[in-house]
Amino acid sequence: MSSDSAPRHQSRERALTLLYEADLKGEPPTDVLAALPVAPDPYVTTLVTAVGERQEQIDDLVATAAIGWDLDRMAVVDRNVLRLATAELLVCGDVPTAVILNEAVDLASAFSTDDSGRFVNGVLATVSTRVRPPTDA
Repeated sequence: MSSDSAPRHQSRERALTLLYEADLKGEPPTDVLAALPVAPDPYVTTLVTAVGERQEQIDDLVATAAIGWDLDRMAVVDRNVLRLATAELLVCGDVPTAVILNEAVDLASAFSTDDSGRFVNGVLATVSTRVRPPTDA
């Protein structure tokens, strides 16, 4: 485990809470971020900003991969974990795909329903192959 794994995990948790807040308030994630009295750590800012700037693209990727599920029918936490992980897949090329998927499953399992981890894993497996196609070794 790298020395920054715990801080990155904490950053993902914080980003998830901000995305959840934005979703419930019906506000852009960047507005929620801008309203904070103290700026969060840079990784939180990167993730929340990426979701805010690319939400249409991210939601399209998630909706296409979540066959049979409309975004508005998903659990709020699941939807935002999927947005967070998809944004990380798109903008954080230095983070391995497996790490992003594992972290997303951990967040969904910790903060949502018993079935959320499997659901998030299935959707992100599809999203990740579209965003980061596997390379032949």
